[in-house]
Amino acid sequence: MDVFPDFGAVGGASELKSIVGALLTFVLIIAVLMMIISGVTWALASANGNFHTATRARLGLLVGCGAAALAGAGVGWVNFLLNVGSTL
Repeated sequence: MDVFPDFGAVGGASELKSIVGALLTFVLIIAVLMMIISGVTWALASANGNFHTATRARLGLLVGCGAAALAGAGVGWVNFLLNVGSTL
């Protein structure tokens, strides 16, 4: 059996790929900005003794790191599945 999705059959496949690429870029940019802002906030809050804000900033840093990792891993996972699908 040679079953593989025909992306050429979709009329807007190239536009869809460019939209997904643009959305991924926005997600990565926002995640990096979130990590920078949360890291600076965490450092300033810890230095000034505001531990509640430091805890919230640390959580923001972890969420930003997780979002960047999931966005990057999502691309790798989809490429892996497409490569496996072509060999089935």
